[in-house]
Amino acid sequence: MPSKQATYRVIIAAGGTGGHVYPAISIADALTAKMEHIDIAFIGTKNHMEWTAVPKAGYRIYPIWVSGLHRRFTLSNLLFPLKLIVSLIQSFWLLQSLKPAIMVSCGGYVAGPVGWMASRFGIPVMIQEQNSYPGVTNRMLGSYAKRIFTAFPDAEDYFPAHKVRMVGNPTRKNLVHTNLSKARASFNFSEDRSVLLVLGGSLGAKSINEALLHSLETLHDHAGLYIIWQCGKRYIDALTKKIDLEEYPRLRLLAYLDDMPAAYAAADLVVSRAGASSCSELMVTGTPSVLIPSPIVAGDHQTMNARSMQELGAAEMLSDDEAKDTLTELVTRLLADQEQLRKMNDAALAMAKPFAAEYIAEEILHEIEHSHD
Repeated sequence: MPSKQATYRVIIAAGGTGGHVYPAISIADALTAKMEHIDIAFIGTKNHMEWTAVPKAGYRIYPIWVSGLHRRFTLSNLLFPLKLIVSLIQSFWLLQSLKPAIMVSCGGYVAGPVGWMASRFGIPVMIQEQNSYPGVTNRMLGSYAKRIFTAFPDAEDYFPAHKVRMVGNPTRKNLVHTNLSKARASFNFSEDRSVLLVLGGSLGAKSINEALLHSLETLHDHAGLYIIWQCGKRYIDALTKKIDLEEYPRLRLLAYLDDMPAAYAAADLVVSRAGASSCSELMVTGTPSVLIPSPIVAGDHQTMNARSMQELGAAEMLSDDEAKDTLTELVTRLLADQEQLRKMNDAALAMAKPFAAEYIAEEILHEIEHSHD
């Protein structure tokens, strides 16, 4: 391991969504836990979630001006060449001033210019890819990378095989909440009924919300479930107007969930999108799930994530357009079959890689040591 007297700087580029940013923060946390004299800086964009999430986690972040290309024509596409040039210049000056020992790409288009410029400086580049189908930025950087850390077997097809290590996705260390009674009590639930947890991400998922609204009376009144419904800040006002919460005393309708460990611990079954971070959290917590992949993500990687979990018995998968008609039947059938839930729990835990962040941190520190011999 590098000398404790030396301070080494690691730059982490990640942006756009929590699926890129939270694994990056987990890696940063693992690095700081393993080495006292290490300095970590993030690079991101001011108009995405990393700009608030990274400082909240205790790390500084520097901006570059960059965006992705939209598939359909938009006015912002006309700015893309200019933004690319500016972002490369900004990356050049940031790398010149920060002089990192290593650069880590956790995806999002912000990592593209930083990673490419780092490779020109001879700075070792490492990639953490969250999805079964890698994003365009990480695919582009794959040929320059020293090491590529993946979470799903399918991702290996898109990178040089000798560089790939399948280690799983870094997840929050506080995710596993072991006390069921306390977890349920935090939602004012007893332990005599099944709990359904519905997740739509911080913004919410329209089709999942519509499917649950359609199923709500049956699941609440006839199946007798407790329901934790995280609908997203986009939809909370409209749903609050549509639903008389006094008629659904076992429903907890929330824009956002602050205590995810308690929510996972309380749940017997989760309905969720199939983003990489969500899938990894379901594995680590061993929570049986119904995954409804978003149909509008690049490369349809959520379908690939969900299929990987379904094939190994950890989840059931529903397409977005069939969710409204079939969600009720699938949820009630699964919750009535304790043996099936146990098998899904076992399968999810078997897929889990709870020490992914620590493994990646060790590899990063080893590369720093090797490059400074």
